[in-house]
Amino acid sequence: MRLTIFGATGGTGTQLVRQAIEEGHDVTAVVRDPARLDVPAHERLRVVTAEVTDPGAIGPAVEGADVVLSALGPRGKGPSTICADGARSIIEAMGKAGVRRLVVCSAADPFTDAGDGVVMRYVIKPVVLDRVLKNAFDDLRRSEKEIRACDLDWTLVRPSRLTDDDATGGYRTAVDVNLRGGRRISRADTAACMLTLIADDASVRHHVSAAY
Repeated sequence: MRLTIFGATGGTGTQLVRQAIEEGHDVTAVVRDPARLDVPAHERLRVVTAEVTDPGAIGPAVEGADVVLSALGPRGKGPSTICADGARSIIEAMGKAGVRRLVVCSAADPFTDAGDGVVMRYVIKPVVLDRVLKNAFDDLRRSEKEIRACDLDWTLVRPSRLTDDDATGGYRTAVDVNLRGGRRISRADTAACMLTLIADDASVRHHVSAAY
């Protein structure tokens, strides 16, 4: 498949690019700074320098793609709009290019539901995590709102706390509900999960939680 990947210089994005190439996909990695892309040159890798929040600039990278994947994420604890602004721009560019399939890495911690245990649902997430990471969480929530409102064939992937451990293949998933006891997952396994979902029609217009 022809994949366009945003957030390609981040931890999860780097894993997406590497694994996609290993699986035989043709990859277009969209970056602001090519020097930060920690992936060796490859005949199936095209690097495009563009600002993700500019739909006109990213249009050429999206054209002809079978699937667009985004691993954009807020950095630090300060105010952030990169996820929401990036989602809005990607959706516009995909609409103009006639590309339908979108898989986006979000996060589990900004959201509570019946899948969470009592302490996680009423104490840890709203009282502890949301206070410390409020800006990042707000950006992710706005991003999901943008994506859910669009008419593309989207899937949101909600990993638990991300680590830099190696892939294990032993992660769990759940559709439209958080995973009880799911505290962490590696970026490598998160990327593997996203690549698995690109051809999963049952995941279209759903969110998929992923954790160990």
